[in-house]
Amino acid sequence: MASPTDPLIKERTDELMWKVCKVAELFRVKDAEVPGQLVSVFCYIASHNPCHLQAIQEDLGLSPNSTSRNTDWLSSHHRLGKAGMGLVTKADDPYDMRRKVVKLTPKGEQMVTTIKEILYGAKDTDLVG
Repeated sequence: MASPTDPLIKERTDELMWKVCKVAELFRVKDAEVPGQLVSVFCYIASHNPCHLQAIQEDLGLSPNSTSRNTDWLSSHHRLGKAGMGLVTKADDPYDMRRKVVKLTPKGEQMVTTIKEILYGAKDTDLVG
């Protein structure tokens, strides 16, 4: 029998944090090497849809290279030559061609819906057990 300090105990002690874990798992299912920063960038875009790359960079404290790399991964072009996730699109800002606008694709909007279902219990989306 396991003791209360046994790290192998699988009893949940914080249901909300378990839901956050399931949200992170949505991204890992798409690509097992997803860093936490990528999840933050996606959540920023989802909460500011559409937004500029510069806003992401400034508000999350990322370098221009990190911002570009993460939004590329979330779009259709991953820098390592593999397919991106297809959750966002990047396009020139029609008002200022020096800036890029990032917005959710329909697939990205579905990801937001799934995240909300996990967090708020609208539907059973038990991805990680």
